Amino acid sequence: MSTEVSRRRAWLMAARPQTLPAAAAPVIVGVGLAADAGVFAPLPALAALVGAALIQIGTNFANDYYDAIRGADTDDREGFTRVVASGIIDPHEVKRAMWLTFAAAILVGTYLVAVGGVPIIVIGLASVAAGIAYTGGPYPLGYHGLGDLFVFVFFGVIAVTGTYYVQAAALVGGHFPLWIPEGTVPLAVVVASLPIAALSTNILVVNNVRDREEDAETGKRTLAVRFGYRFSRLQFFLLLTVAYLTPLWFLWSGYGAAVLLPLLTLPLAATVTRTVLTETSGAALNPALESTGKLLAAYAALFAAGLAV
Repeated sequence: MSTEVSRRRAWLMAARPQTLPAAAAPVIVGVGLAADAGVFAPLPALAALVGAALIQIGTNFANDYYDAIRGADTDDREGFTRVVASGIIDPHEVKRAMWLTFAAAILVGTYLVAVGGVPIIVIGLASVAAGIAYTGGPYPLGYHGLGDLFVFVFFGVIAVTGTYYVQAAALVGGHFPLWIPEGTVPLAVVVASLPIAALSTNILVVNNVRDREEDAETGKRTLAVRFGYRFSRLQFFLLLTVAYLTPLWFLWSGYGAAVLLPLLTLPLAATVTRTVLTETSGAALNPALESTGKLLAAYAALFAAGLAV
């Protein structure tokens, strides 16, 4: 390991705590929905939060390790420092940390399995497998333009609905249900997952716009590489549109005006959008990447509060 970076700092760089809003946001919204429906259950919600954070960190370790051994991280990288490619931490240590983190997520998940039954087994194992397959395995999702779909589904739709489900199942589903008990995943929960899925995916879109040239050289066929800057910028804008139309659906469905609280984040969204639509350099897009994470966190908090109220 490089003597220029302390061991603690190196592992923080590998874990990338700045990405944790993507793990916390769906749980926050799932809790807000549960509070509105009268099925809030603190222990399942806490376990869902810890499990989501561990899966996010495990995925970060996996990305750092597999991108390095595949040669996708080069000296020209404009993003945040990767510890394996930079020689800061030995690859085998990062790989071991990946497996230990996913094992911890599965351990936490055993409690959720007792509450949510077979559906949680399927969700948990699929989430861990997808976290590894994002950059690892024989057909890495992120290298074939499927990373956006992975994020949308697992860090959006499944994460929000799963958080609500384990709380509702804890109260009405009995022990170890074999299938989803009636009423534990209402339509409103699925709809509420869409803005979180959209904004989480936009974090990846910004990342892929920034890395497009390097990814093209190293054979990483993201959507930005396959279809170009214009496509990715349109994708970013359309996903943002989904996020800000969703509260209007809730208002139309009979929820109170408080569900419009996420609209308070529109100025931040506009600032990030201007950068994404006009810039390609890491100097401009690295701050935009962090701002998109902050946008996701602020949107989720306001949306959850509006739903609970």
